[in-house]
Amino acid sequence: MRITDMTAVSLAAAIREGKTTAVEATQAMLDRIEEEDKQLNCYVTVNKEGALRQAARVQEKIEKGELSGPLAGVPMAVKDNLCTEGILTTCASRILHNFVPTYTAEAVLRLQEAGAVILGKTNMDEFAMGSTTETSAYGVTRNPHNTDYVPGGSSGGSAAAVAAGECFCALGSDTGGSIRQPASYCGVVGMKPTYGTVSRYGLIAYGSSLDQIGPLTKDVRDCAAVLEAIASHDDKDSTSLDRQDTDFTKALVEDVRGMRIGIPNDYLGAGLDEEVKDAILQAARVLEAQGAVVERFDLSLVEYAIPAYYTIAAAEASSNLERYDGIKYGYRTKEYAGLHHMYKKSRSEGFGEEVKRRIMLGSFVLSSGYYDAYYLKALRVKALIKQAFDKAFMRYDMILGPVAPTTAPKLGESLADPIKMYLGDIYTIAVNLAGLPAISVPCGQDSKGLPIGMQLIGDCFQEKKLLQAAYTYEVQ
Repeated sequence: MRITDMTAVSLAAAIREGKTTAVEATQAMLDRIEEEDKQLNCYVTVNKEGALRQAARVQEKIEKGELSGPLAGVPMAVKDNLCTEGILTTCASRILHNFVPTYTAEAVLRLQEAGAVILGKTNMDEFAMGSTTETSAYGVTRNPHNTDYVPGGSSGGSAAAVAAGECFCALGSDTGGSIRQPASYCGVVGMKPTYGTVSRYGLIAYGSSLDQIGPLTKDVRDCAAVLEAIASHDDKDSTSLDRQDTDFTKALVEDVRGMRIGIPNDYLGAGLDEEVKDAILQAARVLEAQGAVVERFDLSLVEYAIPAYYTIAAAEASSNLERYDGIKYGYRTKEYAGLHHMYKKSRSEGFGEEVKRRIMLGSFVLSSGYYDAYYLKALRVKALIKQAFDKAFMRYDMILGPVAPTTAPKLGESLADPIKMYLGDIYTIAVNLAGLPAISVPCGQDSKGLPIGMQLIGDCFQEKKLLQAAYTYEVQ
């Protein structure tokens, strides 16, 4: 088996056994990026020399017996909204075109402590605002399965890099489905953990109450290994949880006997592509054949998730992006007359259209006279959605459904109609509103050969159940 075809865990085992080295694996990935990325554009920044230096240091520690974990020596990629000391971090935006952080995000530090080698920073929708990786200031990323189609977003660069073999696994961030949806479109595994499981320190914020970092990997075993490495309590993040159950690799057991799985009727109605529906129901039958109890049920308030999500996310975005003023760092317009003119021109020239649209929407719903009518109402709906899930989890261990209504759309289709793009998040955003964990697992292809993903949603802190069910499905 070629190095580039290995999973992260199998590569780490091969390095430990002396069959290859971290340096060889890193060089193989860099060669692969050189070969493939001109067409796919998965990366904004590739840290060639730095990655090889990291690999040499890691290899030395492995040989001394100081590193022996399931990610030691594994080359990985990081979404470009996670700060990395000394490496350009742009959020795929012109306004951060020259921003080089002086510190590294906690999740990335955890990977480095586990012996992972950071290859570079992956492309994304600008400030994670988008579902196709077409709003990037650095050009679109293409789906490795068919380059005429999008890879999904906003973590499309990470998902496409894993699918194309340009890294063994990657980190993404998920605000409303931005890990799970590109995982589905690109045919890889993607997981959004329970809110607070992974520190957000060093993640450039979009919607602070919704954002969560998670893995994109080739299989479920890799997903568990990466999640175990990055899950931690962090005093630098006030929303970070102190969990004692983060040994996720122990959940990789082939057994779903007696698990109760609910399929919401609301997720299988109008708007869902028939090929996607058939693949999801077939995946449910596979789990049922392994001993799971699968039932259909009604999950209320689904139709309210999108307006509630976009109200809350845009409001938080308008607040979080206020700091980009052309003064402290990032892009500054060259010609201006006075301070306020400089602010206005710097932001107008530095932000893309989708980011401006969401800032304006967020500023509107937070403005005097509209705060109660929109923002507070959206927060009340968010609480009701959490209650609906709580009620469902009194009956079921997990919820099964599609990740997206269709497979990947063609490049250019979604940007022509932003509302259509927003509606594509209908099955993923409620998970973020409720702070729940969810995983996307490949479950087939459509007639065009594009991947289809199955989503499993669990109650808070039930990642192990999700990984167990996903692993059982994957090995069938």
